Amino acid sequence: MELFYSNDIGGDLCRLDAEESAHCVRVMRHRAGDQIHVIDGDGTLLTCRLIADNPKQAEAAILERTPRWNTHPYRLTIGCCPTKNNERFEWFVEKATEVGVDVIVPLIGERSERKVYKADRARRIALSATKQSLKARIPEITEPVSVRSFVARAPQDDNCHSERSEESLRLIAYCFEDANHPRRSIKEALEGYAGTDITVLIGPEGDFSPEEARLALNNGYIPVHLGPSRLRTETAALTAVQAVYLAYSL
Repeated sequence: MELFYSNDIGGDLCRLDAEESAHCVRVMRHRAGDQIHVIDGDGTLLTCRLIADNPKQAEAAILERTPRWNTHPYRLTIGCCPTKNNERFEWFVEKATEVGVDVIVPLIGERSERKVYKADRARRIALSATKQSLKARIPEITEPVSVRSFVARAPQDDNCHSERSEESLRLIAYCFEDANHPRRSIKEALEGYAGTDITVLIGPEGDFSPEEARLALNNGYIPVHLGPSRLRTETAALTAVQAVYLAYSL
């Protein structure tokens, strides 16, 4: 199945932007009358009939809407410090999207080697990975925020989750030991949670600082580990995504 994306949907019509139109008409060689599938980025699959095969602005008539198409049964936010090598973080965005994530928050920590991050390219990667992995919901890639600012937010304020009606599970993964706050495995933390709204924080190459970890714990985060292996930042973040996916999907 080939998916196209549109953010210009009104009534029973949807329009593709120039890039999507060129891919549909010039690359895939669709012509007026062909049936195509379009996602709206919010979870709905549109079954359409192409009515204008303009390679700069294709238009299609909507025949059927399928809400919550290929969605996962949880809402996952990953707060992760972008890596010094930007390609590694982009690799994480791509793979996390394929597995299943709802929000990715680039965090700037005290020990971050990358203090500035531009999210536009990551958003394009997330869109491509969404279509490739046959999903209709594109994960949100937020603007960067400091670790301290993010962990101090009330749960209902995180990423506009004003609709949540359950207590969220908030986890922070770091490498050092704290006798007063022993870490549990992420598997154990997920098994003890009956809800579906989860946030996991992953630190930079130099880990979270003790002060950042302490602030997170004071704001309701549970310390976890991802196993005995020493993982790169992007590998740790993807491992957390996979742990949630496996806990809810198998």
